[in-house]
Amino acid sequence: MPIEETAFGSITIDGAPYPHDVVIRLSGEIVKRKKNLSKKYYGNSHTISKDEAKFVFEKGCEILVLGTGHHGLARLSPEAQDYFEKKGCAVVAEPTPEALRVFNELKGRKIGLFHVTC
Repeated sequence: MPIEETAFGSITIDGAPYPHDVVIRLSGEIVKRKKNLSKKYYGNSHTISKDEAKFVFEKGCEILVLGTGHHGLARLSPEAQDYFEKKGCAVVAEPTPEALRVFNELKGRKIGLFHVTC
């Protein structure tokens, strides 16, 4: 399942366009990101909360590829970063266009969270 491209506000995965942020599960399932889990704490979706980290994480994942947006504004909160570390899940955070390449090239048990705006 390749991630083909991203444009501001969308991402195309396996030929299907998604006009919103997405989470890619270990199984390859694509789900809409639950931004409200972070917005309730920070007022925006640029800082990923521990609650959202819990939604994104899956037992058995080895790495999270975080697409931080086209301008690289999204990031993990310190609590979310600690959560992934305690679960033994490494995090690679890159601007979304670069994160697509990283996700496609990585082998192993990976999940993805891709912010498609800012």
